[in-house]
Amino acid sequence: MTGTFLSRNPSVLIFIACLAAFTLAVTLMSEAAGSELISTSFVKTLGKTLCLCLVAIAMDLVWGFAGILSLGHFAFFGVGGYMIGMWLMYARTEAIVATSLANAEIPPTDQEIIDAIGTQIFGVVGSSDFPPIWSFADSLTLQLLMVVLVPGLLALVFGWLAFRSRVTGVYLSILTQAMTLALALYLFQNDSGLRGNNGLSGLQNIPGAEGIPQATISVWFFWASAVALGLGYVLSAWVVSGKFGSVIRGIRDDEARVRFLGYSVEGYKLFIFTLTAVIAAIAGALYYPQAGIINPAEIAPIASIYLAVWVAIGGRGRLYGAVIGAALVSLLSTWFTGGQVPSIPLGVYTIVWVDWWQVLLGISFVLVTLFAPRGIGGLFDYFSGNRAPNRHGRDLGPDAGSLREQEAEQ
Repeated sequence: MTGTFLSRNPSVLIFIACLAAFTLAVTLMSEAAGSELISTSFVKTLGKTLCLCLVAIAMDLVWGFAGILSLGHFAFFGVGGYMIGMWLMYARTEAIVATSLANAEIPPTDQEIIDAIGTQIFGVVGSSDFPPIWSFADSLTLQLLMVVLVPGLLALVFGWLAFRSRVTGVYLSILTQAMTLALALYLFQNDSGLRGNNGLSGLQNIPGAEGIPQATISVWFFWASAVALGLGYVLSAWVVSGKFGSVIRGIRDDEARVRFLGYSVEGYKLFIFTLTAVIAAIAGALYYPQAGIINPAEIAPIASIYLAVWVAIGGRGRLYGAVIGAALVSLLSTWFTGGQVPSIPLGVYTIVWVDWWQVLLGISFVLVTLFAPRGIGGLFDYFSGNRAPNRHGRDLGPDAGSLREQEAEQ
């Protein structure tokens, strides 16, 4: 391929410009800027939406470009949230305990402070001892490393076991879903070390920022989410634009042929699977401090299925399509489930959108699959003239087994 990275990927500059304009507009209209045109809660909603767009990009990389339909990537998203949540909860509880014991007649020892913190955090599950998984919870630097290392290692081990056995297609999807279910069931147990069904709460209270209003903190996290999304988009576009991108597309279209040409198919798949797991974890680490709470229900397999639906609706194999799908469905979900849409009385029955939203989402997914397999992103290709070449049914390669025009358009 010739030309610079940006010349081969004009969508990158357009996306970054739109994201920057959107970030600036939201900031100026926020309560932190004094205009109060957008509430603090909605700024948090928009920040969380940007995080969901980032994990959708990860899903598009692994599914839309590499052809690996992972139904477990939201598990990595949740693990990233748990890793940063541990530090947030520990540091906040430590400050509360230190303040309450400061006026004691006899100054508490370090061990007494640690025991008091453990009682505050784990008393809800009948314990006061810190599990080994909390060994680094007192260090922000180490927990930030855990955000990357833990999900990355989990994806590396799982991917190595699955890809070396050449598990593909629906069987691999079932395995990733089973991994997600097993992780969620483990976290539901009180002895998992992460407070079981109670999860980690109070994550919106940032240690050291007690005097700063939530309006300002919400804008900070919104900026961080926007920066992470922008960097994630550029990184993903760079990964799929060169030779590496051509190889993973080849694996998606004809894995056996790519292996016959001498490429290490398992190595490419393992790299993209691990990379996207780390991207998903970073998105989760930014999402849950804005949500304020994380529990095992967030890692349930249904969440990963929703993620695949977002990418399919937005347009698989198009990074901007994944962003569009995640943003559209996320904001519509907030609107419909937030009770803002009036119910529709039909005499004998009343349609309550809080109950019917998932049905509407499922119908939308089916319609897109049947009538618009390129998703919403395909509309941009249509109006921009970026369409498949009209070869009048001729082969797309030197041999009769090459993909024909009709297949390439799918």
